[in-house]
Amino acid sequence: MDKKRVLVTGASGCIGHYISEALITATNYELYLLVRNPQKLQVDTQFRPGITVLQGDMQTIHQFADLLQTIDIAVLTATSWGGEGIFDINVSKTLELMNLLNPDKCQQVIYFSTASVLNHQNQPLKEAGEIGTDYISSKYDCLHKLEKLAIYPKITTVFPTLVLGGDNTKPYSHLTSGIPEVTKYINIIRFLQADGSFHFIHGRDIATVVKHLIESPPQNGEPRRFVLGQSRLTVNQAIEEVCNYLGKKIYFRIPLSLSLANVIIALFNIQMAAWDRFCMNYRHFTYAQAVNPSSFGLPNYCATMTDVLKISGVKAGQK
Repeated sequence: MDKKRVLVTGASGCIGHYISEALITATNYELYLLVRNPQKLQVDTQFRPGITVLQGDMQTIHQFADLLQTIDIAVLTATSWGGEGIFDINVSKTLELMNLLNPDKCQQVIYFSTASVLNHQNQPLKEAGEIGTDYISSKYDCLHKLEKLAIYPKITTVFPTLVLGGDNTKPYSHLTSGIPEVTKYINIIRFLQADGSFHFIHGRDIATVVKHLIESPPQNGEPRRFVLGQSRLTVNQAIEEVCNYLGKKIYFRIPLSLSLANVIIALFNIQMAAWDRFCMNYRHFTYAQAVNPSSFGLPNYCATMTDVLKISGVKAGQK
Protein backbone atom coordinates (compact mmCIF):
# COMPACT_ATOMS: atom_id res chain seq x y z
CA MET A 1 0.00 0.00 0.00
CA ASP A 2 1.34 3.43 -0.95
CA LYS A 3 2.24 5.82 1.85
CA LYS A 4 -0.12 8.73 2.25
CA ARG A 5 1.11 12.01 0.80
CA VAL A 6 0.54 14.83 3.30
CA LEU A 7 0.96 18.51 2.50
CA VAL A 8 1.47 21.04 5.32
CA THR A 9 1.28 24.73 4.38
CA GLY A 10 2.71 27.36 6.71
CA ALA A 11 5.12 24.74 8.07
CA SER A 12 7.52 27.38 9.45
CA GLY A 13 4.86 29.06 11.62
CA CYS A 14 4.27 28.29 15.30
CA ILE A 15 1.45 25.79 14.72
CA GLY A 16 3.08 24.54 11.51
CA HIS A 17 6.25 23.63 13.40
CA TYR A 18 4.42 21.51 15.96
CA ILE A 19 2.37 19.71 13.29
CA SER A 20 5.43 19.10 11.07
CA GLU A 21 7.44 17.77 14.03
CA ALA A 22 4.64 15.40 15.08
CA LEU A 23 4.18 14.06 11.54
CA ILE A 24 7.94 13.68 10.99
CA THR A 25 8.67 11.85 14.25
CA ALA A 26 5.51 9.79 14.76
CA THR A 27 4.35 8.80 11.25
CA ASN A 28 5.85 7.48 8.04
CA TYR A 29 3.76 9.64 5.71
CA GLU A 30 5.36 11.17 2.67
CA LEU A 31 5.50 14.79 3.81
CA TYR A 32 5.56 17.97 1.73
CA LEU A 33 6.26 21.07 3.82
CA LEU A 34 5.46 24.38 2.10
CA VAL A 35 7.49 27.35 3.38
CA ARG A 36 8.44 30.75 2.02
CA ASN A 37 11.87 30.64 3.63
CA PRO A 38 13.34 27.16 4.29
CA GLN A 39 15.87 28.70 6.72
CA LYS A 40 13.01 29.45 9.12
CA LEU A 41 12.04 25.78 9.27
CA GLN A 42 13.71 24.41 12.41
CA VAL A 43 12.37 20.84 12.38
CA ASP A 44 14.77 18.04 11.45
CA THR A 45 13.87 17.30 7.83
CA GLN A 46 16.67 14.68 7.71
CA PHE A 47 15.09 12.70 10.57
CA ARG A 48 13.81 10.09 8.12
CA PRO A 49 13.31 9.66 4.37
CA GLY A 50 10.18 10.94 2.66
CA ILE A 51 10.31 14.60 3.70
CA THR A 52 10.31 17.26 0.99
CA VAL A 53 10.57 20.98 1.67
CA LEU A 54 8.76 23.06 -0.93
CA GLN A 55 9.96 26.63 -1.25
CA GLY A 56 7.09 28.88 -2.28
CA ASP A 57 4.10 30.69 -0.92
CA MET A 58 0.35 30.95 -1.30
CA GLN A 59 0.67 33.76 -3.85
CA THR A 60 2.24 31.31 -6.31
CA ILE A 61 0.42 28.15 -5.24
CA HIS A 62 -0.42 27.30 -8.86
CA GLN A 63 3.22 26.30 -9.48
CA PHE A 64 2.51 23.19 -7.38
CA ALA A 65 -0.64 22.24 -9.34
CA ASP A 66 0.73 18.86 -10.51
CA LEU A 67 1.83 17.87 -6.99
CA LEU A 68 -1.47 18.99 -5.44
CA GLN A 69 -3.31 16.54 -7.69
CA THR A 70 -1.44 13.70 -5.92
CA ILE A 71 -1.97 14.82 -2.29
CA ASP A 72 -3.96 12.54 0.06
CA ILE A 73 -4.16 14.88 3.07
CA ALA A 74 -3.75 18.68 3.06
CA VAL A 75 -3.17 20.52 6.36
CA LEU A 76 -3.61 24.23 5.67
CA THR A 77 -2.12 26.39 8.42
CA ALA A 78 -0.66 29.11 6.14
CA THR A 79 -2.19 32.50 6.82
CA SER A 80 -1.53 36.20 6.46
CA TRP A 81 -1.97 38.10 9.72
CA GLY A 82 -2.32 41.51 8.10
CA GLY A 83 -1.03 43.94 5.53
CA GLU A 84 -1.53 44.23 1.83
CA GLY A 85 -2.91 41.16 0.11
CA ILE A 86 -4.39 39.58 3.25
CA PHE A 87 -7.74 38.79 1.57
CA ASP A 88 -5.93 37.45 -1.49
CA ILE A 89 -3.93 34.96 0.61
CA ASN A 90 -6.51 34.07 3.27
CA VAL A 91 -9.41 33.77 0.85
CA SER A 92 -8.57 33.66 -2.88
CA LYS A 93 -5.32 31.67 -2.76
CA THR A 94 -6.58 29.33 -0.03
CA LEU A 95 -9.64 28.52 -2.15
CA GLU A 96 -7.42 28.16 -5.23
CA LEU A 97 -5.27 25.60 -3.40
CA MET A 98 -8.33 23.58 -2.43
CA ASN A 99 -9.60 23.70 -6.00
CA LEU A 100 -6.23 22.32 -7.20
CA LEU A 101 -6.63 19.23 -5.02
CA ASN A 102 -8.17 16.16 -6.66
CA PRO A 103 -11.52 15.44 -4.92
CA ASP A 104 -11.26 11.78 -5.94
CA LYS A 105 -7.71 11.37 -4.61
CA CYS A 106 -7.61 13.71 -1.60
CA GLN A 107 -9.10 12.07 1.51
CA GLN A 108 -9.18 15.08 3.82
CA VAL A 109 -8.38 18.80 4.01
CA ILE A 110 -7.73 20.15 7.52
CA TYR A 111 -8.31 23.88 7.19
CA PHE A 112 -7.27 26.28 9.97
CA SER A 113 -9.73 29.07 10.67
CA THR A 114 -9.98 30.93 14.01
CA ALA A 115 -12.46 30.68 16.89
CA SER A 116 -12.90 34.46 16.65
CA VAL A 117 -15.35 33.96 13.75
CA LEU A 118 -17.75 31.91 15.93
CA ASN A 119 -20.31 32.73 18.63
CA HIS A 120 -20.89 30.79 21.87
CA GLN A 121 -22.89 28.14 19.99
CA ASN A 122 -20.08 27.68 17.40
CA GLN A 123 -22.13 29.41 14.70
CA PRO A 124 -20.70 32.21 12.51
CA LEU A 125 -20.49 35.48 14.46
CA LYS A 126 -21.83 38.18 12.12
CA GLU A 127 -19.79 40.93 13.85
CA ALA A 128 -16.61 39.06 12.86
CA GLY A 129 -17.51 39.60 9.21
CA GLU A 130 -18.81 43.15 9.65
CA ILE A 131 -16.30 44.81 12.00
CA GLY A 132 -13.57 42.20 12.57
CA THR A 133 -9.92 42.96 11.89
CA ASP A 134 -8.76 42.18 8.35
CA TYR A 135 -7.46 38.83 9.61
CA ILE A 136 -10.74 37.88 11.27
CA SER A 137 -13.01 39.14 8.49
CA SER A 138 -10.89 37.32 5.87
CA LYS A 139 -11.28 34.06 7.81
CA TYR A 140 -15.02 34.70 8.12
CA ASP A 141 -15.23 35.30 4.37
CA CYS A 142 -13.29 32.13 3.50
CA LEU A 143 -15.41 30.01 5.87
CA HIS A 144 -18.56 30.98 3.97
CA LYS A 145 -17.03 30.12 0.59
CA LEU A 146 -15.81 26.62 1.47
CA GLU A 147 -19.19 24.98 0.88
CA LYS A 148 -19.09 25.94 -2.78
CA LEU A 149 -15.98 23.83 -3.40
CA ALA A 150 -16.02 20.38 -4.98
CA ILE A 151 -13.86 19.11 -2.11
CA TYR A 152 -16.13 20.59 0.60
CA PRO A 153 -17.42 17.19 1.88
CA LYS A 154 -13.81 16.31 2.79
CA ILE A 155 -12.92 19.57 4.54
CA THR A 156 -12.41 19.41 8.32
CA THR A 157 -12.28 22.95 9.71
CA VAL A 158 -10.49 23.61 12.99
CA PHE A 159 -10.94 26.81 14.98
CA PRO A 160 -8.07 27.39 17.43
CA THR A 161 -8.83 29.54 20.49
CA LEU A 162 -5.92 31.46 22.12
CA VAL A 163 -2.76 29.74 20.84
CA LEU A 164 0.28 29.14 23.04
CA GLY A 165 3.59 27.70 21.95
CA GLY A 166 7.20 28.24 21.00
CA ASP A 167 10.62 27.36 22.36
CA ASN A 168 14.24 27.62 21.26
CA THR A 169 13.49 25.56 18.15
CA LYS A 170 10.04 26.98 17.29
CA PRO A 171 8.69 30.49 16.83
CA TYR A 172 6.69 31.81 19.77
CA SER A 173 3.00 32.58 19.42
CA HIS A 174 2.05 36.21 20.11
CA LEU A 175 0.39 35.15 23.35
CA THR A 176 3.29 33.11 24.74
CA SER A 177 5.84 35.86 24.16
CA GLY A 178 3.77 38.15 26.41
CA ILE A 179 3.30 35.78 29.38
CA PRO A 180 6.54 36.63 31.28
CA GLU A 181 5.59 40.32 30.89
CA VAL A 182 2.15 39.75 32.48
CA THR A 183 3.70 38.10 35.54
CA LYS A 184 5.66 41.32 36.21
CA TYR A 185 2.37 43.08 36.88
CA ILE A 186 0.84 40.38 39.08
CA ASN A 187 1.19 42.57 42.20
CA ILE A 188 -1.42 44.88 40.67
CA ILE A 189 -3.45 42.33 38.70
CA ARG A 190 -4.06 40.09 41.75
CA PHE A 191 -6.25 42.76 43.35
CA LEU A 192 -8.53 43.12 40.32
CA GLN A 193 -11.65 41.19 39.34
CA ALA A 194 -12.95 41.03 35.79
CA ASP A 195 -15.96 39.48 34.12
CA GLY A 196 -14.64 37.40 31.24
CA SER A 197 -13.72 33.89 30.17
CA PHE A 198 -11.73 32.15 27.46
CA HIS A 199 -10.10 28.95 26.23
CA PHE A 200 -6.47 28.39 25.22
CA ILE A 201 -4.64 25.60 23.39
CA HIS A 202 -0.93 24.84 23.03
CA GLY A 203 0.62 24.18 19.62
CA ARG A 204 1.73 20.71 20.71
CA ASP A 205 -1.84 19.82 21.68
CA ILE A 206 -3.08 21.18 18.33
CA ALA A 207 -0.59 18.88 16.60
CA THR A 208 -1.85 15.90 18.64
CA VAL A 209 -5.44 16.61 17.55
CA VAL A 210 -4.44 17.13 13.89
CA LYS A 211 -2.50 13.84 13.83
CA HIS A 212 -5.56 12.11 15.32
CA LEU A 213 -7.85 13.65 12.68
CA ILE A 214 -5.52 12.46 9.92
CA GLU A 215 -5.48 8.93 11.32
CA SER A 216 -9.20 8.87 12.22
CA PRO A 217 -10.96 11.22 9.80
CA PRO A 218 -14.60 12.13 10.51
CA GLN A 219 -16.98 9.74 8.77
CA ASN A 220 -20.16 10.63 6.89
CA GLY A 221 -22.59 12.36 9.20
CA GLU A 222 -19.96 13.11 11.89
CA PRO A 223 -18.98 16.70 12.80
CA ARG A 224 -16.34 18.25 10.58
CA ARG A 225 -15.87 21.44 12.58
CA PHE A 226 -13.86 21.50 15.81
CA VAL A 227 -13.08 24.39 18.16
CA LEU A 228 -9.63 23.69 19.63
CA GLY A 229 -9.30 24.65 23.29
CA GLN A 230 -8.83 23.45 26.83
CA SER A 231 -11.68 23.79 29.36
CA ARG A 232 -13.28 27.21 29.79
CA LEU A 233 -11.33 29.41 32.18
CA THR A 234 -12.61 32.63 33.75
CA VAL A 235 -10.28 35.61 33.99
CA ASN A 236 -10.57 35.46 37.79
CA GLN A 237 -9.69 31.74 37.87
CA ALA A 238 -6.64 32.47 35.70
CA ILE A 239 -5.48 35.25 38.03
CA GLU A 240 -5.96 33.00 41.09
CA GLU A 241 -3.98 30.18 39.49
CA VAL A 242 -1.15 32.51 38.47
CA CYS A 243 -1.02 33.95 41.99
CA ASN A 244 -0.94 30.48 43.52
CA TYR A 245 1.91 29.46 41.21
CA LEU A 246 3.91 32.62 41.99
CA GLY A 247 3.19 32.42 45.73
CA LYS A 248 1.29 35.73 45.77
CA LYS A 249 -1.55 36.20 48.26
CA ILE A 250 -4.84 37.89 47.31
CA TYR A 251 -6.14 40.01 50.20
CA PHE A 252 -9.01 41.78 48.43
CA ARG A 253 -10.27 42.30 44.88
CA ILE A 254 -11.70 45.34 43.13
CA PRO A 255 -14.29 44.57 40.45
CA LEU A 256 -13.48 46.10 37.07
CA SER A 257 -16.88 47.02 35.65
CA LEU A 258 -17.73 47.78 32.05
CA SER A 259 -19.14 51.17 33.05
CA LEU A 260 -15.84 52.08 34.76
CA ALA A 261 -13.96 51.07 31.63
CA ASN A 262 -16.25 53.27 29.53
CA VAL A 263 -15.68 56.22 31.86
CA ILE A 264 -11.88 55.78 31.55
CA ILE A 265 -12.15 55.52 27.77
CA ALA A 266 -14.22 58.74 27.61
CA LEU A 267 -12.09 60.58 30.17
CA PHE A 268 -8.81 59.93 28.36
CA ASN A 269 -10.38 60.10 24.89
CA ILE A 270 -9.07 56.61 24.07
CA GLN A 271 -9.74 55.70 20.46
CA MET A 272 -11.02 52.15 20.05
CA ALA A 273 -11.62 50.23 16.85
CA ALA A 274 -15.15 48.85 16.45
CA TRP A 275 -13.92 45.27 16.91
CA ASP A 276 -12.02 46.14 20.11
CA ARG A 277 -15.13 47.82 21.48
CA PHE A 278 -17.20 44.76 20.57
CA CYS A 279 -14.71 42.43 22.31
CA MET A 280 -14.80 44.57 25.45
CA ASN A 281 -18.59 44.21 25.60
CA TYR A 282 -18.66 40.54 24.52
CA ARG A 283 -16.12 39.46 27.17
CA HIS A 284 -16.85 35.71 27.18
CA PHE A 285 -14.94 34.12 24.30
CA THR A 286 -16.13 30.61 25.07
CA TYR A 287 -17.47 27.89 22.82
CA ALA A 288 -19.62 24.79 22.95
CA GLN A 289 -17.70 21.52 23.21
CA ALA A 290 -14.16 22.80 22.63
CA VAL A 291 -11.89 19.82 21.94
CA ASN A 292 -8.31 19.02 22.97
CA PRO A 293 -6.30 15.78 23.08
CA SER A 294 -8.23 14.49 26.11
CA SER A 295 -11.45 14.65 24.05
CA PHE A 296 -10.03 11.78 21.99
CA GLY A 297 -8.49 9.87 24.90
CA LEU A 298 -5.02 11.30 24.21
CA PRO A 299 -2.62 12.94 26.70
CA ASN A 300 -2.78 16.71 27.13
CA TYR A 301 0.53 18.57 27.14
CA CYS A 302 -0.70 21.94 28.45
CA ALA A 303 -4.11 21.85 30.14
CA THR A 304 -3.90 24.42 32.97
CA MET A 305 -2.54 27.90 33.67
CA THR A 306 0.09 26.25 35.87
CA ASP A 307 1.20 24.20 32.84
CA VAL A 308 1.27 27.41 30.77
CA LEU A 309 3.57 29.15 33.27
CA LYS A 310 5.91 26.17 33.62
CA ILE A 311 6.17 25.68 29.86
CA SER A 312 6.74 29.43 29.37
CA GLY A 313 9.74 29.29 31.72
CA VAL A 314 8.17 31.33 34.53
CA LYS A 315 9.71 30.37 37.88
CA ALA A 316 7.37 29.31 40.68
CA GLY A 317 7.34 31.51 43.79
CA GLN A 318 7.49 30.58 47.46
CA LYS A 319 4.17 29.39 48.86
